[in-house]
Amino acid sequence: MDSLNRRVCQAVRLGLCLLMLVTTAACGAPGRDAPDKQLIARAAPDVGPKDGAPRAEQRPKVIVLGDSLTAGLGLPETEAFPAILQRRIDAAGLRFEVVNAGVSGDTSAGGLRRLEWSLQNGGRVLVVALGANDGLRGLPVTEMKQNLARVVEAAQAKRLVVILAGMEAPPNYGSEYALAFRKAYRDLATQYNVPFVPFLLDRVAGEASLNQADGIHPNVRGAEIVADTVWTTLGPELARLADS
Repeated sequence: MDSLNRRVCQAVRLGLCLLMLVTTAACGAPGRDAPDKQLIARAAPDVGPKDGAPRAEQRPKVIVLGDSLTAGLGLPETEAFPAILQRRIDAAGLRFEVVNAGVSGDTSAGGLRRLEWSLQNGGRVLVVALGANDGLRGLPVTEMKQNLARVVEAAQAKRLVVILAGMEAPPNYGSEYALAFRKAYRDLATQYNVPFVPFLLDRVAGEASLNQADGIHPNVRGAEIVADTVWTTLGPELARLADS
């Protein structure tokens, strides 16, 4: 089975879980695209050393802009995939700092609204991992694509390297919607010439053993696979930047 057919099968299995949970998700998610306190605490600015203590090394930041899949809903903060990416970076001897800018319940519109805030302390790389909630809610693909385009444009204007992570829409909105959803990411990656991760949840979506009880959010092992998927694209980009 080729990678496209595998992603379609994964999207179908994921869609069955989403159909069972859509009411819960609508009622249990935070207020519309509202930042949560956990994100604010993780991203609080450094106030600097006290009493002449040496300042910690300021490493270029890799900001992962996403939703609950990025935030690591249901997992310890140290097991969310951005934290695993940090361990990959450290093991490779690369001097970058990962910032988890994931907000549960966020859509592409919410990510766009908080982009400037997420970048206020600078950054070198932006991993865009948005759109899962757009697909869950059946929001117009054209609007999602426009939001993601504006995120990419704003980051590139600040000279950040952008990596775009794609998502698959659940099948309950029909094959036409699912195909348009998938194509939007590919079109954006081509239009803006950015490194592309075709499916953030590749090899994880719809696999019961790799997800929590809700069938949507990866468990610890699933998050490791998500990190591996992103690292395949992110790792070479960071190595290139470190050598430049």
